Amino acid sequence: MDSVSFLLVAVILTALAFDFTNGFHDTANSMATSIATGALSPRLAVLVAAVLNLAGAFLSTEVAKTISNGIVDDAKVSPVMIFAGLIGAILWNMITWLAGLPSSSSHALFGGLIGAVWVGAGESAVRFTAVVEKIVIPAVASPVVACVVAMLATYLAYVITRRAAVPVARKGFRAGQVGSASLVALAHGTNDAQKTMGVITLTLIAGGVLGHGSGPPWWVVLSAGLAISLGTYVGGWRIIRTMGKGLTDIQPPQGFAAETSATAVILASSHLGFPLSTTQVCTGSILGAGLGRRLAHVRWGIAGRIAVSWLLTLPAAAAVGGVAAWVAGRGNAGVALVAGVAVALAVGFYVLSRRRPVNPDNVNEPRVPEAAERTLDTTA
Repeated sequence: MDSVSFLLVAVILTALAFDFTNGFHDTANSMATSIATGALSPRLAVLVAAVLNLAGAFLSTEVAKTISNGIVDDAKVSPVMIFAGLIGAILWNMITWLAGLPSSSSHALFGGLIGAVWVGAGESAVRFTAVVEKIVIPAVASPVVACVVAMLATYLAYVITRRAAVPVARKGFRAGQVGSASLVALAHGTNDAQKTMGVITLTLIAGGVLGHGSGPPWWVVLSAGLAISLGTYVGGWRIIRTMGKGLTDIQPPQGFAAETSATAVILASSHLGFPLSTTQVCTGSILGAGLGRRLAHVRWGIAGRIAVSWLLTLPAAAAVGGVAAWVAGRGNAGVALVAGVAVALAVGFYVLSRRRPVNPDNVNEPRVPEAAERTLDTTA
């Protein structure tokens, strides 16, 4: 196997490693509210999410095409640049997972690729118009839209059931959450799994295996779906705790409204080919569900930290991707050095996480003492 083909294999494996981190980083998107309300047990929730993420990966490839020939000029991209961009995305995912922050795996990937391609091929290789239209605008609009839709849906859910017995209503909404959470997981597969498909396809194009403008082969679709599903099954318990118990106290009607709203926004974007952040959509819908319930508590301190992580994701991942591209561009030794440092850092983050582990048994405990959080009483 020559050095080019070996590099292609290395990049594809790194892409699947990113897909795995995307899975456990984003498990909270579909299942945090169902776990928080008790609609699904933690272990069953991640199993359902994993299966449906895999199924969703086969429903569409529009987002994958946006990644492979949308935000960068595939004629100027090399496998080394893609490798460096993936390293930036993986490390940012690990940092935010350790902190329990639901940042965007999608934007980490985009940022890493943009930084690596900019350093490796120059500014002209990045299609900034497409970046603004396909990434920046959806990033700003999608959580706001999801928040407003979820707020209205939550308000209507309580209005419609205000005369029903509370235990009956809770039981009904919990049953509904099984379906709505499953739809979020399916929608997540149609959007996030495709991002890795797009990266692998871009790698194959850059390596001369596929022609410019090609879509993902079937084996790329399958491998990306399996990787994200496995990561989902592992469960990103630290982020599940933040989204399920950190932002607001979720009740079954809120959980159902948040999940249904997020599904609608994600599926609409997948149909249009917008690779938006499912994390931002789901976080926005949970915040809207909190605002839509009378006398609900929204913990703005945690919301503020999440917002800061969103702002930092693109530039931070781009910076790491750019540095990695500069080092890896020095040859095989540079690639090996970048890979070794990335593995060492990832292992270090995991070791640090074991000091205060979060698992299925304690995931529903508050992330921080409620008294320490700044809260706001909101009215419907």
